[in-house]
Amino acid sequence: MPGVSVRGLSYEERRQLAVNLTRVLSLYRSILDAYIIEFFTDNLWGTLPCSWQEALDGLTPPQLATLLLEVPREGEVVRYRSVWPLTLLALKSTARALAFTRMPGFQTPSEFLENPSQSSRLTAPFRKHVRPKKQHEIRRLGELVKKLSDVTACTQVVDVGSGQGHLSRFMSLGLGLKVKSIEGDQRLVGRAQHLDRELLQTLEKGDQRNPQGVQASPRRSPHHVVRWVDATALCEELLLPLETSPRGGARLLLTGLHACGDLSVALLRHFSCPEVAALALVGCCYMKLSDPGGYPLSRWVAALPGSQLSYRLREGACHALEEYAERLQDEAPGLRTHCYRAALETAIRGARPELRRPGVQGIPRAHEIKIEQYVRRGLQRVGLDPQLPLDAAALGAQQAQENRVVAFFSLTLLLAPLVETLILLDRLLYIQEQGFHAELLPIFSPELSPRNLVLVATKQPLGQAFSLLETEDG
Repeated sequence: MPGVSVRGLSYEERRQLAVNLTRVLSLYRSILDAYIIEFFTDNLWGTLPCSWQEALDGLTPPQLATLLLEVPREGEVVRYRSVWPLTLLALKSTARALAFTRMPGFQTPSEFLENPSQSSRLTAPFRKHVRPKKQHEIRRLGELVKKLSDVTACTQVVDVGSGQGHLSRFMSLGLGLKVKSIEGDQRLVGRAQHLDRELLQTLEKGDQRNPQGVQASPRRSPHHVVRWVDATALCEELLLPLETSPRGGARLLLTGLHACGDLSVALLRHFSCPEVAALALVGCCYMKLSDPGGYPLSRWVAALPGSQLSYRLREGACHALEEYAERLQDEAPGLRTHCYRAALETAIRGARPELRRPGVQGIPRAHEIKIEQYVRRGLQRVGLDPQLPLDAAALGAQQAQENRVVAFFSLTLLLAPLVETLILLDRLLYIQEQGFHAELLPIFSPELSPRNLVLVATKQPLGQAFSLLETEDG
């Protein structure tokens, strides 16, 4: 989907975009704040303007993908079956115009053309134990970090929230960077160290088979540290160099691949430390941001009326619009689960009015059973009597509104990128308010990795060097 490119915006234009976003989000907050499981209990369909109801009612899932989300199939011609109200058309245009573009410089990652489960740009040892999505991510982010490290003369990379160490391993053993890997879970660190040893053995065997290809300098595994990084305090371990640079103090590059919630905030706050020269951050899990503290970070956004973002808005910003559009185009049977869960919520509140939006353990193959079976199993999962009397006619009437439920949820997904844009824009402005430089680049294929925008920050302006970071997938 098209959208705003950060690279084309001045500092003042970024601030004005924040103003526009808060105004638009305030205007459509009733849609964004809605929980789809309350579709029937809160009459969500009735909250839409009548003209919107007329335009959306009866649309099939593929039509919703094409007409509302504007994600048509390749070669499909977009044709409206009726004249849509200007207010709904304006919503569509606004959602597309104000959101950061998530489309990188390639359509389909060429690395998977030969084999959809193996990246052709990673050698077999680096693909082992790594799913295709993660293969794509560690290669793209790792190569960007290598370029950013070169242009900013960094001496060490610090991978924060490194998990099993796939990114750290690729950067150190694949790209030759000095990497410190910080992870708070001892079990994940133990697994990472095991995979390090396994990879080193594989690479050494390859060297023995091909002595001419042996690299001159010895390979260095990542240096793993078990440490929780707090968003509210500086972490000394994060800032300590692995070794003293002969040219003076260390120049660190901080990175995090899908740094969850406040971990992204911690990286942003550590960027102001003198030891840190650059940052490459891909965030996620916005609903886990501390409130207050995790958002807003910038003085500008904090002062804007309507800048507050509820848990529901931040959670919605993590949905995968492209993946959902594909489900709509395929008319995936699982789409009806929205309607089933909303019907279950009605039954739950009928039995216990004070019990609202309880977590329901997943019901296997829910779309293959009848709605009454689903509701009874759901009642049992929340501790209620599954044999409670149910109104079969009411359940049938609710199931008949299945496409309306999907249409309303599609509206929330249409607006969700605006929330993510405001959160990321707040981070850009936070960096710039400190006198530093920040850009935002779409780095991953959004179909593979929905959270695909990397925030790149430096202490000195890089000018045209940022173009070096935006290489297309070759």
